[in-house]
Amino acid sequence: MCGIVAYVGPRDAQPILLDALSRLEYRGYDSAGLAILNGKGIEVRKKSGRIQELAKICLAEPVKGRLGISHTRWATHGAATDKNAHPHLDASGRLALVHNGVIENYLELKTKLMETGHIFLSETDTEILAHLVGEAFSSSREKGDARLVEAVRSAVQQIQGTLGIAVIHADMPGLIVGARRGSPLVIGVGEGENFLASDTQALAPYTNRVVILQDKEIVSLRADRFDVASPLGIRENVKVEEIEDGVAASDKGVHQHFMLKEIFEQPSAIQNAFRGRLDADGATAKLGGLNMSPQELRQIDRICVLGCGTALHAGMVGKYLIETLAKIPVETQHSSEFRYGDSPVSGRTLFFAVSQSGETADTLGALREARRRGFTVLGICNNVASTIARESDGGVYMHAGPEIGVAATKSFTSQLVIFTLIGLLLGRLRFLSAAHGRELLQAMENLPAQITQCLAYSDAIREIAQRYAHASSMLFLGRLANFPIALEGALKVKEITYIHAEGYPSAELKHGVIALIDKETPTVLLATQDGVYDKNLGNLQEIKARSGPIIAVAHDDDKKICTLADTVLKVPRTHELLQPILNIVPLQLLAYHIGVALGRDVDKPRNLAKSVTVE
Repeated sequence: MCGIVAYVGPRDAQPILLDALSRLEYRGYDSAGLAILNGKGIEVRKKSGRIQELAKICLAEPVKGRLGISHTRWATHGAATDKNAHPHLDASGRLALVHNGVIENYLELKTKLMETGHIFLSETDTEILAHLVGEAFSSSREKGDARLVEAVRSAVQQIQGTLGIAVIHADMPGLIVGARRGSPLVIGVGEGENFLASDTQALAPYTNRVVILQDKEIVSLRADRFDVASPLGIRENVKVEEIEDGVAASDKGVHQHFMLKEIFEQPSAIQNAFRGRLDADGATAKLGGLNMSPQELRQIDRICVLGCGTALHAGMVGKYLIETLAKIPVETQHSSEFRYGDSPVSGRTLFFAVSQSGETADTLGALREARRRGFTVLGICNNVASTIARESDGGVYMHAGPEIGVAATKSFTSQLVIFTLIGLLLGRLRFLSAAHGRELLQAMENLPAQITQCLAYSDAIREIAQRYAHASSMLFLGRLANFPIALEGALKVKEITYIHAEGYPSAELKHGVIALIDKETPTVLLATQDGVYDKNLGNLQEIKARSGPIIAVAHDDDKKICTLADTVLKVPRTHELLQPILNIVPLQLLAYHIGVALGRDVDKPRNLAKSVTVE
């Protein structure tokens, strides 16, 4: 949540900052701003609304300078207004600061500062931090870069909460200071220029060489060098890593929105998820990144999956897959509930922390709590340089490529493929026969082509979406592994269309849910042919008897359901365990096309941010 970009080098900072911010707008888009050293002092431009609004005022009144910081905001403390936009200045007006995170003790700090004469212009917690750094700077006896570095260190020590910050001071030309605690921050290493950003995506056009700041580290950044310090002193032998080029991924290509582009990227994303991981000879999966021997994996007698939102839904499908293939009990928990709860956990439990970004605050906190208790935690994420990837004992990298749309699509199906691989690996270490393993491997290899078949129905789904776009509420029903697909389908509708939608197990229909059925409330019923197909048809009849419109997700050769449902979203047949991967695709397209029909900003839905890095 929120995005930071800073630049120091020989080029004009303003166009670089605006361009890089546009690549981070999925992290926050309530307001945006920048501050640039112009040779005389700090010049600030900030505006509520999207980055384009900031770009307009910068075009009308350009800021010249070769060093600057910038920010795109997702509001926490204070409304989305011009005055609450970052950057914020200190009392002297000569220091500017941008901040990701939440300062939990800001009221206490604000009261103390006001008692000593500080005046605040915004409702944000961030402005308090700017004043703290400014006060420490004015009283510091340090010389050179150390003066601003130590001022930042002093201020951060007074803060309770999370932060990723970038700070500049008019008295320290050529210097940017950054610090992180809980909120990600990376250094972009250029040729005679350097960058600071909350996400490598912002750096894609400028450099593919980065340094990942560790928790509680501070960086002093100049055009020709940088120094990284931890509470224990200067970090020696800083590792510069190369990241995958994300420029092409930042382009919508032929598609109207990133969300649609990423839905259509799912055949290749899924292939990337299993490429090199299928062992035909052993009829199993190869997952060396788990960092666990077969003997250690066989000793596991329970699994707990931690996640939030879409990642948790993937874990719920994973529960069904692992329990079916490996006969190991699996529970899923909201990361926040495990983090603060008192869940009893058996001694030989293996944890999976699932997060597309690898920076989800609650999941990271749950990971740390599980490791504190002495358990092994494996990560499933899409960013190999993320905090969860680095703090896990091992894991599986998704290889889905950057996901810009706020609504998770290709990352979800990639997570389902990874859980299938995990289930297959654990199953073959226990009771699953080689014949069943090969059957599943063959079905998995067919998935990319079958998802392409699902995508071919996009135009037909657009027509269906227009028919139901003005519903005020929708219900999604599914059984077994399709129950979490119902939850995910409902979540996509809520996120993208703002229509109220709920997902339930189909069998719960008679236990209260049926009271919501009427002719104005469409029900999406996941009814592909499996062991509970006839049960689902019974639910369909109960809904029809109460005049409820029915949209069925069904096999493309199912003639029977076409005579019963009002509308059918067609999917190909696959192995029953893999069917949920195909079934979600038409639901993603349905949500997308309804959102477009209603004029929603489907890539940046209201009140949402892509990466939830604060609690």
